[in-house]
Amino acid sequence: MDMNDLRGIHTLLVMIAFVGIVWWAYSAHRRKHNDEAANLPFEDDDIDQRTQQRDKTEKKP
Repeated sequence: MDMNDLRGIHTLLVMIAFVGIVWWAYSAHRRKHNDEAANLPFEDDDIDQRTQQRDKTEKKP
């Protein structure tokens, strides 16, 4: 077994790990988590608006 055989085995192991990660990330049981993560930038706007409204109501008295 020479260096090229080890490189080939290493490449195969890395490719298997990559396919496993892609399979895990796009599997059906991750859909809920992915949808929540996709909506995080929009939820930040809602939180910012609520914070601004709260600040306005606290400064009025």
